[in-house]
Amino acid sequence: MAQVKSPAPEPSVLFDDECGSRTRLRRNGFRSVLNDWVRRCAKQSANPRSWALAGMHLVVFAAAYWGAYLLRFGFVVSTETFTQFIVSVGWVIGIQLAVFGISGQFYGWWRYVTFADFAALLYASSIAFFAVTTVSYFIPGVHIPRGVLGIDFMLMVGMLCSLRASWRMFREVFQPMLNGGDYRLALLVGTDLSNGILAHQIQSHFRLPYRVRGFLATDDRPAGGRLGRIPILGKLEDVQEIAAAYRATDVLVVAGSLPGGRLRRLMDECEASDLNLKIIRSLEDRLEGDNRVPIRDIEINDLLRREPVSLDTDKIGNLLEGKRVLVTGAGGSIGSEICRQIVAFKPQSLVLLGRGENRIFAIENELKSVPASTAIRACIADVTNRQRMEQVFNEHRPEVVFHAAAHKHVPLMEANVGEAIRNNVLGTKCVADLADRFGASSFVLVSTDKAVNPTSVMGATKQIAERYVHTLSQESATRFIVVRFGNVLGSNGSVVPLFQEQIRRGGPITVTDKRMTRFFMTIPEASQLVIQAATMGAGGEIFVLEMGEQVRIVDLARDLIRLSGLPENAIDIVYTGIRPGEKLFEELYFEDEQTLPTSHPKLRAAYHRHYSLAEVRRAIAQLQRLVNDPEELLRRKLREIVPEFNSPQDGVEEEGAAPVRLKNHEVKASA
Repeated sequence: MAQVKSPAPEPSVLFDDECGSRTRLRRNGFRSVLNDWVRRCAKQSANPRSWALAGMHLVVFAAAYWGAYLLRFGFVVSTETFTQFIVSVGWVIGIQLAVFGISGQFYGWWRYVTFADFAALLYASSIAFFAVTTVSYFIPGVHIPRGVLGIDFMLMVGMLCSLRASWRMFREVFQPMLNGGDYRLALLVGTDLSNGILAHQIQSHFRLPYRVRGFLATDDRPAGGRLGRIPILGKLEDVQEIAAAYRATDVLVVAGSLPGGRLRRLMDECEASDLNLKIIRSLEDRLEGDNRVPIRDIEINDLLRREPVSLDTDKIGNLLEGKRVLVTGAGGSIGSEICRQIVAFKPQSLVLLGRGENRIFAIENELKSVPASTAIRACIADVTNRQRMEQVFNEHRPEVVFHAAAHKHVPLMEANVGEAIRNNVLGTKCVADLADRFGASSFVLVSTDKAVNPTSVMGATKQIAERYVHTLSQESATRFIVVRFGNVLGSNGSVVPLFQEQIRRGGPITVTDKRMTRFFMTIPEASQLVIQAATMGAGGEIFVLEMGEQVRIVDLARDLIRLSGLPENAIDIVYTGIRPGEKLFEELYFEDEQTLPTSHPKLRAAYHRHYSLAEVRRAIAQLQRLVNDPEELLRRKLREIVPEFNSPQDGVEEEGAAPVRLKNHEVKASA
């Protein structure tokens, strides 16, 4: 029996149904928008303030329209002209009220009026003008002179702008005058556009304790100019005289707007003149939803006593763009910052290698959240596990390797000598050997100034790691490079966050010795130095940042107390004595290291004493055999391999002892 098929609908029926549904969707969508607008208008209409604003606008519209007639006819209005005004005023004002109501002009807050509000007002006024003009032109019997319409438009815009600006003007100009004893006069450093906006933000919030008296120029801009209503009073270097002349008590600086050395000089001048120096958070920090202009005290990161490092981006781009890059210790302070900066140069892939899964997970998520063409790979691995590291190198074939993985905490390594050797020496050898075997073009070892004349296990192990990288470069096609720098502000284990936490707890601050000094740099600087060094040299060099003068740790502690808003005597400083392995004074070079300038003004190259690869390999093999033996045996072996390895307790660093060896920058160590 044949199967009977249902007749297909006629094409016209399908077409009609489809078009009908589309029409209904369009109609429903329009109705939905219309209903939303009606509900919004009804909600606003229930607000008495909206009705008050509408009434005020009605008065302005009527006054502007009548004023237009008066001005057009020279304040002599005939009976016929007055009749024309009476006949037309109702529908003219009705159109204007309707346009302003639909465009939401009755719902704003005049205390926050901005240029955007004036633009919206001009937009609504223009629509109302064209609507009234169109009705007047096309509808018989309601003709209005064109001059009246033009004057009405100008009067309406002028009167409404004046009214809306009046409340803000009262808040910014007159209200501070009425509260003269409730604020302090301040000078704002910098004359760029963002500072002009910030100054007016401060002025518009009359409850803030500051009023900006004027700007201090950081460039050659002469005094006498203005940003808005606020004058430029002079140069930053004249802050003491300007503050005295204008009775200013505070100096405000936007974070990051001044280099560290210049900010430090400003801080000293303010201290000498009893001026309060405050740092205002940068615009990026203020874009976190806070509706105030918050003011914080200086952070020590702002006080580097030298100019910050800058990068030669062209050379770095040539090294990294389109390449496969591996960073060990990628979850650490330096390693993670190296990864952040590498991504900006668009490598083909970036392998994040580390033992700590949580930190690797965090930096992987951070980098993947930034749109980039680089493939991000996360590898959990121990640099001392040769089989696992071979697997990583075989899979990813890195062309550039940054070796930042290391144990860096001096006292902990004194108590765990075997682990320091295992990670810092054997781990470095493992990664360097694989970089050579798999044909990486460049290998950069992140080292430390503690490797120079080491007084700690950590320093001694990093010195041996440096030796191996240098000697391997003599027989390898890979460029092996060492980067050596001092203490990093804000890194894991840094003294600065420790001091800040001790201040938050009310003290005391613990300092090991009042004579102790250190070189300091920021995390981004250290990372930039590592990346820049990868572009330089033929291999076998040590690159060292010109780090300026050393900073006494006790001075750093006092600065942090004072810059936290406390008097120096509010927090006790306790001297606990030098811990095992610590040095009083840092050194960047050995005495017999030849140092030369490089193409980068902030970097110098040091060429280390000569060792043979076989000699260094024998020494490392001895350490590997002894790595699980008693620690005293390991210490003796380290002293045998590194003759300079002596602890402060051995009498090498007595007060007023040998100068800090800086090669071309000799500085006498003193308290």
